[in-house]
Amino acid sequence: MTAIQTGASRRSCNIRNYAFALLAGTTLAGLPQAAWAQAEDDAQQTDQTAEQADPAADTTGPVAALQQGDVIRSISVQGVQRLEPNTILSYVRLRPGDTYTTAAADQALKDLAATELFESFSIRNDNGDVVIEVEENPVINRIILEGNERLKDDKIVPEIKLAPRQIFTRSKVRADVARIIELYKRQGRFAATVEPKMVSLDQNRVDVVFEINEGPKSKVRQINIIGNEKFSDGDLKDEMATKQSSLMTILSSNTSYDPDRLAYDQQKLRLFYLTNGYADFRVISAVAELTSNKQDFIITYVVEEGERYKFGDIDVKSEIRDFQPEMLKKLLPMNKDDWYDAKLVEDTVESLSETAGLFGYAFADINPEFRRDPETRTMAITFNVAESPRTYVERIDVNGNTLTQDKVVRREFRLAEGDAFNSLSVARSTARINSLGYFQENFEINQVEGSAPDRIVLEANVEEQATGELQLSAGFSSLESFILAGSIRQRNFRGRGQTVGLSLNYSRFSKSAQVSFTEPYVFDRNISAGVDIYRRDINSFNFRNNQRNTTFQQSTTGASLRAGVPLTEYISA
Repeated sequence: MTAIQTGASRRSCNIRNYAFALLAGTTLAGLPQAAWAQAEDDAQQTDQTAEQADPAADTTGPVAALQQGDVIRSISVQGVQRLEPNTILSYVRLRPGDTYTTAAADQALKDLAATELFESFSIRNDNGDVVIEVEENPVINRIILEGNERLKDDKIVPEIKLAPRQIFTRSKVRADVARIIELYKRQGRFAATVEPKMVSLDQNRVDVVFEINEGPKSKVRQINIIGNEKFSDGDLKDEMATKQSSLMTILSSNTSYDPDRLAYDQQKLRLFYLTNGYADFRVISAVAELTSNKQDFIITYVVEEGERYKFGDIDVKSEIRDFQPEMLKKLLPMNKDDWYDAKLVEDTVESLSETAGLFGYAFADINPEFRRDPETRTMAITFNVAESPRTYVERIDVNGNTLTQDKVVRREFRLAEGDAFNSLSVARSTARINSLGYFQENFEINQVEGSAPDRIVLEANVEEQATGELQLSAGFSSLESFILAGSIRQRNFRGRGQTVGLSLNYSRFSKSAQVSFTEPYVFDRNISAGVDIYRRDINSFNFRNNQRNTTFQQSTTGASLRAGVPLTEYISA
């Protein structure tokens, strides 16, 4: 890395060899550091040879001593193309008036290397006139992906930080290679390799090419379970999302290895044992080993089942006056001496929370207290209902509706601002908004804490969907020739919740047209009304002696009115 010449002190660093060595050795683990280390060793050997061949380089000689002690009179920069000389000078610590030393030159070289802006650079001292020679890194012209078939460019390009018109740097190449490989790992392709290459162009530009070898998808060849005695391997494997590769699962996508799915399977195993009474169960280790050909995984679980427990004494303690412990205790689904079931305990907590919501306690805190007795193998549980203020609706927010008016959503709420909170009314409001068919499926009303502990904000975050319908049909009859029919309907006309429709039918002997309109809330009251206007033309005929005879012609123009009122919350007339 250091070279000293007769008559002048010169220190240089060439990055070209480093870059090519780095780019040529990329594998699954990313760009190896060995190429950089080897290049440094070679440079050191070269420096040692130069020092031995050049007697003037002897640091004990008078010339070297003079040069090492020169006062810097000026600093100039040569070889720049895009960068300003002052910008390069700002990267180093050498300044006019300082004493030029080997340590200072080495530090300047390190500072230039840290910028990653130069392919090669050197520092030369000519009796106090210091010259910094640089060769700038090329500018990226374009990024090219080759060999990617399973993952298209639109999936890989967003993960690449290199971009056209940026300066090429090795660290960004290494990072991009690692990100691309990580994408393939998420797809279960652990044998994928990425080799970056650089194609030189004129004007110090390069094309960066990522040559991708996707490799086969890594399958789960075998699943081993160690330590299970109460349940067979087959019972436990049935609970897992990951499936072992076989002829029976050849069409399944769950046979590929996924680290997230491995963690999920551990939770599934734990839930399975806890549901069956094994409260002490734990997964000691879960190891996924990649085979030597990098095409398959062998997963090994080591488990500790523990002893099976039964329910002990079950009790309820409540600090809410509307909650009578004795009454709630009768509603609990578990009994003493039943096999312990953690899922049943979780469902009970949720059920008690919903019951508290019916009484207006939206944020009731219910904590099950477990008392385990290893000697009797029983699990006693006390459900503690903490004190909580009765909650009132502070406000109702409707968000996300760009076409539908707020009132169309608000009138479906069974709660009003200022009412006492009721979880049953919230559930009913959710069902009514879902039944409109204007918004996303599985819409839920979010419950957010208000400005005070006894206040709650109900948020209806909706995502509108298409509400228009168009139907076209055609047929052919030997009597009526072509039969055509079409209809168009809008179920949320102008965002008011109104329904407007038009239908047309045409054939040789019958024609009809109808226009309909429905207002579900007349004058914002819970009364629906509608009108249908229609026109029908019919030619009736029969056949006598193989001749068609028209019996009569009928034309009808009319209108009909409709109205509806709710008899109950669930029945209308």
